[in-house]
Amino acid sequence: MPIRYFDDKRIFKLDTSGSSYIFKIGRAGYVMGLYYGKRLTDHDVDYLTVREGHDSTVPLSADVDDDWRFSPDTMQAEYPAYGTGDFRISALRIKSGGVGVTDCRYISHRIYEGKSDPCGMPHTRAGADDADTLELVCRDVTGAVITLYYTAYRRHPVIVRRARIANSSALPMTIERAYSASVDFTHPEFSLLHLWGCWARERKPERRRLGHGITTISSSRGASSHYHNPFAALLSPDCGEETGEAYGFSLVYSGNFSIDAEVDAFGLTRIMCGINPDGFSWKLDSGESFDTPEAVLVYSDSGEGGMSRAYHRFWRDHLLAKKWQGEPRPIVVNNWEGTYFDFDADRLVSIAKAAADLGLDMLVVDDGWFGVRNSDRCSLGDWVCNERKLPGGIGRLAERVNALGIKLGLWFEPEMASRDSDLFRAHPDWCIRTNGRGMSIARHQYVLDLSRAEVRDYIFDSLSAILSTANVEYVKWDFNRNLTEYSRADLPDDRQGELFHRYVLGLYELLDRITASFPDVLLEGCASGGGRYDPGMLYYFPQYWTSDDTDPIERLSIQYGTSICYPACTMSCHVSASPNHQTGRQTALKTRADTAMAGIFGYELDTARLTDAERAEIKAQVEEYRASRHIVTDGDLYRLIRPETITHGGVVCAWEYVTEDKSEAIFTYVCERTVIAPVSFVRLRGLDPDRIYTDVQSGVRYRGDTLMNAGLNLSGGRRDGESVRIRFIAD
Repeated sequence: MPIRYFDDKRIFKLDTSGSSYIFKIGRAGYVMGLYYGKRLTDHDVDYLTVREGHDSTVPLSADVDDDWRFSPDTMQAEYPAYGTGDFRISALRIKSGGVGVTDCRYISHRIYEGKSDPCGMPHTRAGADDADTLELVCRDVTGAVITLYYTAYRRHPVIVRRARIANSSALPMTIERAYSASVDFTHPEFSLLHLWGCWARERKPERRRLGHGITTISSSRGASSHYHNPFAALLSPDCGEETGEAYGFSLVYSGNFSIDAEVDAFGLTRIMCGINPDGFSWKLDSGESFDTPEAVLVYSDSGEGGMSRAYHRFWRDHLLAKKWQGEPRPIVVNNWEGTYFDFDADRLVSIAKAAADLGLDMLVVDDGWFGVRNSDRCSLGDWVCNERKLPGGIGRLAERVNALGIKLGLWFEPEMASRDSDLFRAHPDWCIRTNGRGMSIARHQYVLDLSRAEVRDYIFDSLSAILSTANVEYVKWDFNRNLTEYSRADLPDDRQGELFHRYVLGLYELLDRITASFPDVLLEGCASGGGRYDPGMLYYFPQYWTSDDTDPIERLSIQYGTSICYPACTMSCHVSASPNHQTGRQTALKTRADTAMAGIFGYELDTARLTDAERAEIKAQVEEYRASRHIVTDGDLYRLIRPETITHGGVVCAWEYVTEDKSEAIFTYVCERTVIAPVSFVRLRGLDPDRIYTDVQSGVRYRGDTLMNAGLNLSGGRRDGESVRIRFIAD
């Protein structure tokens, strides 16, 4: 069993496929960490307890006696609380009777097969054969009961943590901060890796050395956001792409979050992740409870690459909906950049006919099919087909498109209402606002208050009216602005701090209803591109629009950063027109396709207006992707050269996917900027050294160890933006 309790030492040992997590119950019920890292055989590591290090300014525990001089300020705490001697960042603060002092002492535990899930939130999935769970019950003198959940997976180096806080007293109490997980390490020698960005430049990896004090990565925008992703990793000093230790922390949550790392004066490092406490509070009446979202912890002793591959396998196996695990996704053409708002039914059908001739699977009709939506200034919320554009409605369009052998998908932005819309004129009170203040506007739209049941009902009924009457097999769900001036006049003052989390819970409840009612409809997430690309969304959306920037050279760094945590089978990547609509850059059709084939492949252009040469090339691309997509979507990723790396071959980027059985591989190389007389050799990874690999296109044969130790010779005169994609098959 992955989780064991050793009663003689009061030690818990959690073992995954590649890691061990060990902690103990100390005197007076303190829950004290001992070790997290590479898997250990031993469990009796009590000698790792930090016993010294406090100075004269640091108070000892209230339970101290002459034989036990102990300070919470130097303890490796499993779930540190506020105000009782641990002055570092705290995971828990509960206010009761106006006082926020909180403690967390062990009272009982149980261990069982499988896992339990947080109430009303997305979660990782596990059966009895996949994992075991420890429930550790703690208590504060106020009557707050804190249950810490630890789930250890048997076939993944993964531990999932969360907390539940219940009020067992007769009086109300208020949670002011409740993180999902906290881990203390006994040294300060870490760098922090995180993913920052903005619109059209999402998830840029940044690595910085942790110094003394607190480093915080967070969002307070009402969504996980473009600006910071709810993921971070602690890296050892020697950590590289394939060497050294990496500890990943990822939050299964789509709202305001915070990941905090602190290095203290004694050389201890604490990292925690959870709901952002800034502006958050949650009132618990007697008998009520509150669940935090899940935090997914991954350990790797083979660098960033090993951590990424562990996350990829885990998300594929235990987060995505069962129906879509390993299921080939449709190759779509989205009409947005091909037509914008300028289309009618005949033009869409012409795009679909051309797509069918090219071997594509689906037409996705983007913005502009509803209300009087001929610009981004109106009609969001009015989810009724514009029959001036589409006579006979969506049902008739689906019939015409389906007759060509093409499926139909639709774009929605259900969480929004335009200022110029029938919905807003009828229900201005449904939009997020604070009475007596102006309403911030972005893209001429407001955010609907999903914490309200009547708003969720309206959205569900609006979408259901279309999905239940027309053969729509794909929905692209967009979210194009963040939350401001959030309050509700019908809630008391002491519950206003609940609203951001209530919004997220409302969104999840709505998505639960939609996925249950329409289980065969493939949902793709979007938030002005990748602005809410997180595990909470991937629970419902098995693929996500990676970025609104479709320039293949810009996409190299966006897709590279996304791959740090998220698998290729979740990244929607499309070929768009050249010159690119965002950057104006011109690139070859081959490079645009080679870059987009690093994820869920599709097109973002008008297929009816292609040249004969473009049609022939796209047909070949579609055939190539169909033959090799299983390698990308189900294989292991090896990042060989990160984008913008200066080499003797120019400024280049390279990556590789290898099937689990090492029988097939895809290698991709892009020259971002050329140099004169380039010399470039690239070593592959992850192959079987004893097998022979054949380049499918050229027929050249290589031994696996030769490709990994000597590499491919890519020297030659490649110009800016040219690419190479090679498929290898082993004998």
